[in-house]
Amino acid sequence: MDGDTLYSIGELARRTGLTVKTIRFYSDRGIVAPTDRSPAGYRLYDIDAVARLDLVRTLRGLGVDLPTIRKVVDRELSLPEVAAAHAEALVVQIRVLRLRRAVLMAVAERGSTPEEMELMHRLAQLSEDERRRLIGDFLDAVFGGLDAAPAFAGVMRSMTPELPDSPEGEQVQAWVELAEMSLDPSFRAMMRRMVEGQAAEQARSGMTGPRRDIAVAVRDQAGPALTAGIDPASPRADPIVAAFTAQYAHLLGRPDDIELRRRLVTRLESVNDPRRDRYLRLLAVVNGWPAPERLAPVFDWSVRALRVRTRR
Repeated sequence: MDGDTLYSIGELARRTGLTVKTIRFYSDRGIVAPTDRSPAGYRLYDIDAVARLDLVRTLRGLGVDLPTIRKVVDRELSLPEVAAAHAEALVVQIRVLRLRRAVLMAVAERGSTPEEMELMHRLAQLSEDERRRLIGDFLDAVFGGLDAAPAFAGVMRSMTPELPDSPEGEQVQAWVELAEMSLDPSFRAMMRRMVEGQAAEQARSGMTGPRRDIAVAVRDQAGPALTAGIDPASPRADPIVAAFTAQYAHLLGRPDDIELRRRLVTRLESVNDPRRDRYLRLLAVVNGWPAPERLAPVFDWSVRALRVRTRR
């Protein structure tokens, strides 16, 4: 092409592959202005118009809006600046699309009603600050007034979900279910009772710092017995039960009697609530942690063993 040659819109359309209508549209908006006009008043364009139109077509294909394109071709904005801004915008768009996909997958798997789908979509679309407020409200309902103790402050941190900026579909689905649970008043009340029981035990023990939880002690004693296939009602379970009830009695500063063992049954049943286990499993998915150990069989064994030994 000769640098001094001027081209009509029709010729420019053939060279660029764009339609006459599209070139006229860009020309009317000053993005690709004509260089001159023919004696009959038709627009004429020089060789630079071809390069400008190629750039416009590329930027439009990337989703750049026309006002920004005009600034680029007029050299008010550099291409690197535009590329960086749109790359960041694409990150946000990708995150939104992942959230939408995860919600739709969850709806497909759960057979949710329109109302449930709306709730799921709303929960998935919460900003980071909104998610923190939602979980903060739940944790305050569970630990409020107790969180000053170092042990409980650590537990609160360990129960806080942190949805990544670019979550996988599985993480979004887990977050939605976890958020629903945290809004459930009965779940909050159950968790509060469990935490208050722990706080009362710690107060009776006279310990101010972190201590070994009785549920952990029961797990350590009863776990091997369960693995070994020991019947919780058999005499072989007697020394195992005696070991963890003695530890509980020492913790509370009271005798190892039937009342104490019944109290321990209540304590283990609260820890063994399937909703607590579900929360911890969802939390691990959201935070990308390994799945927690499933302790329900161990606590079931321990509760059965205690009940056999507390019958009057």
